[in-house]
Amino acid sequence: MSNEKVKQSDEPSVLDHLEELRKELVKSAVVFTFFFILVLSTIHFWFPYITKGHKLLILGPLEVLSFYMMISLALSIGLSLPFVCHFIYQFVKPGLTKRESKFFKLYTPLIFILFLIGLAFGYFVINPISFHFLTSLGAIHFEVMISAREYARFLLFTTVPIALMFELPMVALFLSTIEVLTVATLKKIRKWSYVVLAILSALITPPDFISQLLVLIPMILLYEASIRVVARAERKRMLKQQSEELASV
Repeated sequence: MSNEKVKQSDEPSVLDHLEELRKELVKSAVVFTFFFILVLSTIHFWFPYITKGHKLLILGPLEVLSFYMMISLALSIGLSLPFVCHFIYQFVKPGLTKRESKFFKLYTPLIFILFLIGLAFGYFVINPISFHFLTSLGAIHFEVMISAREYARFLLFTTVPIALMFELPMVALFLSTIEVLTVATLKKIRKWSYVVLAILSALITPPDFISQLLVLIPMILLYEASIRVVARAERKRMLKQQSEELASV
């Protein structure tokens, strides 16, 4: 009876979990605040990379502050993301299986790298092509004047969602690691997945065919890459199981 009481006392309570969560949230808030202050105080350094030489209008004195805050917020989230992911991992680590813990240790840097690649693809490819196409289309009948707030929204709209879409192989690999997704399933739903990706590319890009096509093609390639990654993971897992079975004989 006494041994059972000792075991129960050793197990962390709900309050202990909440306290750990509070600590990690405080760390995340501190890191985010640090980067937000850093970016906001150096906004003149980032400004040319954000506006790309475009002449923007402000429609009121508060729009300047709105523009600076929006850009600082987005950059701060991006810079603090690796640290926040690490803090979240530290919180959920005790509840993860050995396989899940190994996945996060090995692939967390790759997850961040894919996010940066997607962000760069949106910034250097999708955003300028979409911006030029839409402003040229508007210039046919209208005098094009772009406000700073709308430009910031357009910039974020053509970069962040695409960066998240580039995480598709890692999501597929994680689902395969916890044995929720298989290669057979990915191949079976391939056609429907292409339809879903086409709809998503239309939703996360400006309403022009060129931008949607430029997003859809990498998404299809990433889906095919996901199939290869999951297939490789399944082969490795199968070989490991066979070796363990032979060792136990």
